[in-house]
Amino acid sequence: MLSYYLYRLLGAIVPRLPPRFGYWLFARLGALAFLLAKGARSAVEDNMRHVLGPEASPERLRHIVRSVFVNQARNYYDLFRVPSIPDAQIKELVTIVGQEHLTAALAEGRGAVLVSIHFGNIDIVAQAALIHGYPIVLVAEHLKPEILHRYVCSLRGSKGINLISADSFLKPIFRALAQNQFVALAADRETTGRGTVAQFFGAPALVPDGYVRLALRTGVPVVPAVSFRQPDNTFVAYVEPPIKMEKTGDASQDIQVNLRRVLAILERYIAAQPEQWILFQPIWQLAAPSVEAG
Repeated sequence: MLSYYLYRLLGAIVPRLPPRFGYWLFARLGALAFLLAKGARSAVEDNMRHVLGPEASPERLRHIVRSVFVNQARNYYDLFRVPSIPDAQIKELVTIVGQEHLTAALAEGRGAVLVSIHFGNIDIVAQAALIHGYPIVLVAEHLKPEILHRYVCSLRGSKGINLISADSFLKPIFRALAQNQFVALAADRETTGRGTVAQFFGAPALVPDGYVRLALRTGVPVVPAVSFRQPDNTFVAYVEPPIKMEKTGDASQDIQVNLRRVLAILERYIAAQPEQWILFQPIWQLAAPSVEAG
């Protein structure tokens, strides 16, 4: 319950902080977390070694990992102030490149799967897509305790985004697609205890496969999208063209083939600005037992 009360306290205070001071303060908190959170730091270091490659110097690795913590803290600042930001201001904060791909994905009237990674910022950028008229259902991790989960969902859903817990039944997801909406899923962090081991940055990593399974089952397209935080704390969201899933006749092969198609796109964005990939789950280490068992 301590985490819940802390979130409620920040939810009351943060909207009162002017952005210039708020981002500065949370960046300092992120730098402090980098020093204190040894386990999380180790996970990010392992992930970044795969992204940066063996040629990266210890100094560059440390700088990138520290920046991940700082950017995550900035994202928390954004989360707590989302309900207080007017819609018109959100539209000014977010530039969407490839908006026509969102329109094309819904053209058939059957909905689409919007897939992204923990990159840049989702809490403001997703609101911008909704404000532009693209209905989104966000499938999110089920936080504990339940009261904390409901509070975080109230922040993220304050502009009208519907949230579904990753461990819930599939019926709301199918209903959203039937209503020609986007179902947003993550491609990098596995929270359900399942997932698939796939090649990512040239090595086997444990990644979610739910978005591929959903698209294969329903026949709807997958739309990769990634957002970048700019130096002035505005955002640019890049939307890729819709991808139709390939079917080989082999269910396991279908998942691997289509995972690689999407992951290859996301690798480009991560490689461009690795400090914006905010993932505290060591996905290559988690894949190791599966590799050895195979």
